[in-house]
Amino acid sequence: MPDAAKTAASISAVEARSRELRRDVGVGALVLTQIMYVVGTGWVGTAAKLGPSHVTFWLLAIALFFLPQAAAVIWLNGRMPLEGGLYQWAKLGFGERAGFLTAWNLWVYTLLILSAFGLIVASNLAYVLGPRAAAFTRTNAYDALVTVCVIGSAAALAGAGLRVGKWAQIVGGLAQLAAFATVIAAPLAARARGAPVDGTSATFALPALSLLSLNIFGKMSMGAFSGLEYVAIMAGETRDAARAITRSVLIATPVIGVLFIAGTASVVALVPRAGIDLIAPVPQTLAAGFGASGAVALGVTSLLILRHLGNVNFIFAGNVRLPMVTGWDGRLPAWFTRLTPRSRTPRNAIAFVAVAIVAFSLLGLTGAGQQEAFQLLDNAGGTLYGLTYLVMFALPLLAPRRLGAPPPWWLRAAAASGFAVTALYCTLNVFPIIDVPNAAAYAAKIIGVIVLTNLVGIALYVAAARGGGRRGG
Repeated sequence: MPDAAKTAASISAVEARSRELRRDVGVGALVLTQIMYVVGTGWVGTAAKLGPSHVTFWLLAIALFFLPQAAAVIWLNGRMPLEGGLYQWAKLGFGERAGFLTAWNLWVYTLLILSAFGLIVASNLAYVLGPRAAAFTRTNAYDALVTVCVIGSAAALAGAGLRVGKWAQIVGGLAQLAAFATVIAAPLAARARGAPVDGTSATFALPALSLLSLNIFGKMSMGAFSGLEYVAIMAGETRDAARAITRSVLIATPVIGVLFIAGTASVVALVPRAGIDLIAPVPQTLAAGFGASGAVALGVTSLLILRHLGNVNFIFAGNVRLPMVTGWDGRLPAWFTRLTPRSRTPRNAIAFVAVAIVAFSLLGLTGAGQQEAFQLLDNAGGTLYGLTYLVMFALPLLAPRRLGAPPPWWLRAAAASGFAVTALYCTLNVFPIIDVPNAAAYAAKIIGVIVLTNLVGIALYVAAARGGGRRGG
């Protein structure tokens, strides 16, 4: 069968399965979800490690990665607005093996990042609980308890479906906008109450080039700006997905860029570089701007917790769709494709993923402090995510015929830029940007996770291929 006919047949099969799902998401929810998901609060702390010259790296990251990502997502989703998103794009462009490994790396990434989000929520909640609870909030037992509660609530919302879950994302997006607006105003509040403020929090100077600064640039590009494609995982549950996702990307992209640059400037203005909390720099900045016991700081920290909970719900919802759509293709057991009668959500995948996330979280806390545990989960997961982005950027360059139309020259140039920046990120991501007891052991853990993850993925694919696969039904 010619490539074009095979692609059309595969698209028709996915569309037929997607008719079993509810279409509950529109443009407004997608815009707020994009802002909520992409604008991670931790990245302003990472960028602030560069000092006032963070602006130059942010602008480079926008030009070399963020805008190329937006262009690639719009082009790919416009041709393949299918449930499963990047999995479907990779499968149709490079074949079933590449599609499966892309979905596998994305799935494991979200397991790791959701485990890290348990630590993020725990750290933000500790600011709200205050110093009286410090004896408990500085323990691994506290981190584990918060993680279990957060993942349990995400599983419940995922079971209810996007008709309910999208409201957690809408609230999370609004909370993120309100929180960052207050962060941006924090230096003004600090000046008003006579607190010290760095007057040179943003310059256009190029940071000194080093392994550390290049590592941070990678995190400010692929790490901070990635995520525009994630909503496409639920394209089959989106009304007019090709148009709606394109509009959401166009509206959210400039807002995201402004929030990152202005938010980082506030961190630099108020927090000494050596003392930046990489897990929760925003509450730290609010405390410096409005006072450690200020009602504003506590209120905005509470808003951030709402954003984190909405983000966990969104990432979890996308995660459980990946085993469902790979099950449709017979690469996982049909058990993962079974839907609840009312909400039409993959009930078995939800239960499986919830247990796996809690296990990853507890493993990450073993033998490591909170900052190191967070960096391990974040860097290992981010590298796996980077591998999926290498596939996404390669599609316009290497598989245009199978995708139905040759991309314009400017899209190929953008894809090449995005591919190069992602490769830099993946290469340098094994190195820590914080002090750790043993940097070699730290790097070995991350590399071990990447290698083991892909070996397991290959083994699963081979086992499914040899068994002929069980078609989901």
